[in-house]
Amino acid sequence: MRYNRLGRTGLLVSELCLGTMTFGGGDEGFWGQIGRLEQDAVDALVRTALDAGMNFIDTADVYSVGRSEEMTGQALRNLGVRRDEVVVATKVLGPTGPGPNATGASRYHILAGIEASLKRLQLDHVDLYQIHGFDPVTPIEETLAALDILVRQGRVRYIGVSNWAAWQIAKALGISERLGLARFASLQAYYTVAGRDLEREIVPMLESEGVGLMVWSPLAGGLLSGKYDRRDEAAGDGRRATFDFPPVDRERGYAAIDVMRPIAHAHGASVARIALAWLLHQKAVTSVIVGAKKVDQLTDNIAATGVTLSAAELAAIDAVTKLAPEYPGWMLARQGEYRAS
Repeated sequence: MRYNRLGRTGLLVSELCLGTMTFGGGDEGFWGQIGRLEQDAVDALVRTALDAGMNFIDTADVYSVGRSEEMTGQALRNLGVRRDEVVVATKVLGPTGPGPNATGASRYHILAGIEASLKRLQLDHVDLYQIHGFDPVTPIEETLAALDILVRQGRVRYIGVSNWAAWQIAKALGISERLGLARFASLQAYYTVAGRDLEREIVPMLESEGVGLMVWSPLAGGLLSGKYDRRDEAAGDGRRATFDFPPVDRERGYAAIDVMRPIAHAHGASVARIALAWLLHQKAVTSVIVGAKKVDQLTDNIAATGVTLSAAELAAIDAVTKLAPEYPGWMLARQGEYRAS
């Protein structure tokens, strides 16, 4: 297991991060489709992750309506994990109550959200507190000022964001610098060999501004899990059979699987492991979030850290998954040629 700096900070996080969306559930609704793990199963997954060298756990206040945070905190307590052995990340934004102010990225909701999350996690601080999405109602200045308060109080060590556009993050970084506020250390975003959209604008911005990248849904919502290896196969018990998210270009995904299958065979690995290994080879990636319902699934994912893809293998995958040129990207490259030479 390798460890990377989170953005420009001095915090080191494991290249794989344990995702907790499968913790809890408990009904047939949205979260029940993701997972219904009880505490014993959660403890086993957390123990497996820590034993493999993972020091990073990501949750959110909306996962299983708070139950995920509760089970994550209880697992750390049950396993006797020292606080300095683990980096705990959680998120705030989504609705946590019926009122109009029980959602969003306002000072009101952020300050209430951290109190509730710390109580559920049984912690006195979280290491990374992330805004779960963009709030079109609240000024970015208000959001950043509220997060800065939490950093100064010590209840939050670092701040991050999830599912924001490149221009929104760049604007926020500028505001933080101008006002002397804590800056976003990381972005949590969707990235997979079957969906490389963020390479157009977001990745160049992250690399330019020193913002770390945490990847969610690295297996494209299960499409690259091995349950959908062929176009004519049924989904079986895969999550996409009942919860078809995130949106994926199926043909691009299957083309990637077709190329990765012989590569996986050559490495004695699963297709899922190769898909994760591909992400770990991408320069912009800080940590890849992996979630599981069973220990053997998590173990297979962890094994991706031991896969080294050759330049030829990376080129073969890139040939069928890279993005088509789009303006202004192709014009920037063309006009920049004379300077590069």
